[in-house]
Amino acid sequence: MLKMERVEKNYSDFRLNVSMEVKKGCITGLVGKNGAGKSTTFKIILGLVRAEKGTVTVMGEMQKELSADKKQELGVILSDAGFSEYLTIKDINAILTHCYKKHDGTYFLQQCERRGLPLDKKVKEFSTGMKAKLKILIALSHGAKLLILDEPTLGLDVAMREELLDLLRDYMQEDEERSILISSHIATDLENLCDEIYMIDNGSIVLHEETDQLLSSYAVLKVDEKTYEQLDTRYVLKSKKEAYGYSCLTNQKQFYVENYPKLVIEQGGIDDLILFMIGGK
Repeated sequence: MLKMERVEKNYSDFRLNVSMEVKKGCITGLVGKNGAGKSTTFKIILGLVRAEKGTVTVMGEMQKELSADKKQELGVILSDAGFSEYLTIKDINAILTHCYKKHDGTYFLQQCERRGLPLDKKVKEFSTGMKAKLKILIALSHGAKLLILDEPTLGLDVAMREELLDLLRDYMQEDEERSILISSHIATDLENLCDEIYMIDNGSIVLHEETDQLLSSYAVLKVDEKTYEQLDTRYVLKSKKEAYGYSCLTNQKQFYVENYPKLVIEQGGIDDLILFMIGGK
């Protein structure tokens, strides 16, 4: 559905070098701290930033040659872009009707009302949560095959984030040919939503894993100094010095469960990955 191969972009103080793939029928997450390269990656996919090397393929076509029909099958949310806040939902609906051949205006307005969004009020009067819901509904309004979502849940509380994630789950269930690429720094959102996770740090992909594999095989080992010296570290990806000794990230939890029965082993997750892959040694 989407493939980036050795894509490079250079700035005076930052270099992006990314390869990744979003498979058909899958939700793929891109995680990393602020400034890691998530938004630049999204803008290259959409042709808003020109890459200096590498190739980007979107729905079977080179991004540079993406046809108008293929562009109609994209649904996009960018963290720093959107409609004028002086428009109402009815105004936006009229614009979408002219922009997208498959935009269902009646359905869009019904969904907005169902989600508690007033049709005649200016967007600038909406709460943060209401604006986020509107962005999602706009992206879903024309039956897109591929969603590109940059931090769609940024600044929302737990209940609102879950409501938006439910919208995305419903979208995927309606058509097995659809795919989503989503970025977020909220780990639990991606753990419960994504099929695969990519982690980006300082412009490069530092980890790619299926979410089920990540949650079942990754773990954090808590060891004192003496145990660490004797520890088989073949399957330790990263380690961090702690007051008690060391904490170690592994992707072979079962090996340590079987061979070190007295070891303190904690379930690993995306939060642990971010902390270790970016800050560990």
